[in-house]
Amino acid sequence: MTGLQPEPLAQPTRARLFAAIRERADGASTEELANELGLHVNGVRRHLDLMLDADLLTRERRKHGRGRPRDIWSIAAGAVDADRSDEDYADVARWLARAIPTGRAGLRRVEETGREVGRELAADADAPLPDELGRLFTGLGFQPDVNVEGDRVSCTLCNCPYRESVRENPEAVCRLHRGITEGILEQLAPDARLVAFEPRDPDQAGCLVEVVEAG
Repeated sequence: MTGLQPEPLAQPTRARLFAAIRERADGASTEELANELGLHVNGVRRHLDLMLDADLLTRERRKHGRGRPRDIWSIAAGAVDADRSDEDYADVARWLARAIPTGRAGLRRVEETGREVGRELAADADAPLPDELGRLFTGLGFQPDVNVEGDRVSCTLCNCPYRESVRENPEAVCRLHRGITEGILEQLAPDARLVAFEPRDPDQAGCLVEVVEAG
């Protein structure tokens, strides 16, 4: 017995996948969902399998041309009530941000938690660093503009998906995001250096992340 497990849809990526499937009357394939959310297909498949085990989704093998049948995912009967609206999640995020302490020790813990999350997000990465940063930031909702000059990778984040939470507790939320970025780098390119992490007004967006690759 391992104790209570978190609600499957409390994980942001699974919540986004659930919402994307709910919008498709005929279901969606694993590949379609990965493309829509800008995520790696293997990571998406694991999230979908977890939701299948939790009776939130159904899976159907459907023929697709002459190739192998595709997995088509649909919302399971009775699972709609398990979903939460975007507004509900935004409220919870704001309340949690308000509850996070902003003292030095609290912020260190927030950043370390972010690193753990970042390492998990990048666990399936198999492309060059600029491509993976773009993919992961896109999946998180940041709408990144990625530029590469030599060994320097610059990401301008054109959207702040955490804006409501940032208004409640900018120190904690931005430290969490910095930790996520550091964790992604630890997983993707341990020798790379985060040389700039510059938060901006969440309503204007434009946060800057710059990384220098080793060698």
